[in-house]
Amino acid sequence: MERGPRKIETAIEPQITALGCTLVRVKFYGGRRQVLQVMIEREDGSDVNVDDCAAVSRALSPVLDVFDPIVGAYALEVSSPGIDRPLTRPEDFVRFAGFEAKVELEENRDGRRRYKGLLLGLNEAESVCLDVDGETVELPLTVIQSAKLVLTDALIAAHQAAESTETSADEGVV
Repeated sequence: MERGPRKIETAIEPQITALGCTLVRVKFYGGRRQVLQVMIEREDGSDVNVDDCAAVSRALSPVLDVFDPIVGAYALEVSSPGIDRPLTRPEDFVRFAGFEAKVELEENRDGRRRYKGLLLGLNEAESVCLDVDGETVELPLTVIQSAKLVLTDALIAAHQAAESTETSADEGVV
């Protein structure tokens, strides 16, 4: 039985932060093979690599053994959010304004539950603002079940530009 993602986040976040990363999402997948997915990103904004995932996994294993959040055997999966990443924190909706996003609500609102459009950011009322077919839609953070970026040419180009900037900065260091 899962004790809840929030409790798991609270238990593991200090170890992730100590390794220079931030927690993006904790998700549990049941079924034949139970998986606890921990998604991280680097605090400095550079790409998460295999070594980062391995270090976080090693740091989390003893904490999870003591905390024992899930009954039975499960696999711990540590990964990066990827380019078409989930949007899980209020700052994500601000940081990725200008890119296309999909948002799913917990229940229907104005006859629909799923929205796809250009992410405009977050307003003062803590509602996510999307341009959906030329109309601004405001969706309160409290009713959002899931949100993620849509893989588009613009998102790929921005990611490649960021990687290029990182590489140039790394090469300039003597």
